[in-house]
Amino acid sequence: MRLESHPPAPGHTAWSATGAGTPLVFIHGVGMSRAVWAPQLAEFARDHRVIVYDMLGHGDSPLPPEQPALADYARQLRDLLDELGLPAAHVVGHSMGALVALEFALGWPARCLSVTALNAVFHRTPQQRAAVLARAESLDDIGSPASVDGTLARWFGAPVPAPLQATAALAGALLRGVNRDGYARTYRLFASADAAHADRLPGLRPPALFMTGELDPNSSPAMSQAMAALVPGARAVVLPGERHMMSMASPGPVNAELRAFLQSLASTDRAQPAEAE
Repeated sequence: MRLESHPPAPGHTAWSATGAGTPLVFIHGVGMSRAVWAPQLAEFARDHRVIVYDMLGHGDSPLPPEQPALADYARQLRDLLDELGLPAAHVVGHSMGALVALEFALGWPARCLSVTALNAVFHRTPQQRAAVLARAESLDDIGSPASVDGTLARWFGAPVPAPLQATAALAGALLRGVNRDGYARTYRLFASADAAHADRLPGLRPPALFMTGELDPNSSPAMSQAMAALVPGARAVVLPGERHMMSMASPGPVNAELRAFLQSLASTDRAQPAEAE
């Protein structure tokens, strides 16, 4: 697999791409980078032009504004498609990346062939909201051993199962190396954006898939099911036994569901760009 990686010019997004075919873009979550999508690059490059990139404030991409909005992150994707000369793409986002993917699909439906939201948040309970806001208030601890260990325990289990230790080590290294300002600005937005699309989801026009893990308490099955119920024709999938980082920890089942979704669109000709407003 030949991977194209381009160091960005100042102010431009860092991205990598491989394969050929209909474009398929993956957006990572808070604290991560485009490196987390290696299993998806290997799987989907067989029949797609697969693009991964660093979200604003992460990896080698520029910082977001001091008080960013989801639209800033969605515009980053729009600008990247412009840079690559791509009129439209299938878009997959994980966690914060799922919110960005939905914002892009709502804002630029003509450029979104489909949207898949992995482990997305939606209408947190008071207890969930209190927990995430508490983490947002302790951002001075970003990258500390205690902070990283606590995050990995939520994502992979405590102790981390032996088969997942290498994957957890990669996630831990990314958390320890993340840009502190970029992480803090992005996480504060993530902590408060769980209802950002509540009133707009019924108008979501691209085909949509919502998928999460049975054991993900913060991006729970109920959240994905509630979002799918608001979107005409959308489907919710809950993977048994999976946690928040299922796209890294169990790429096989995640990729299989995503492939089935994409193939269903190809067979029904639903993956056509929506007409612009």
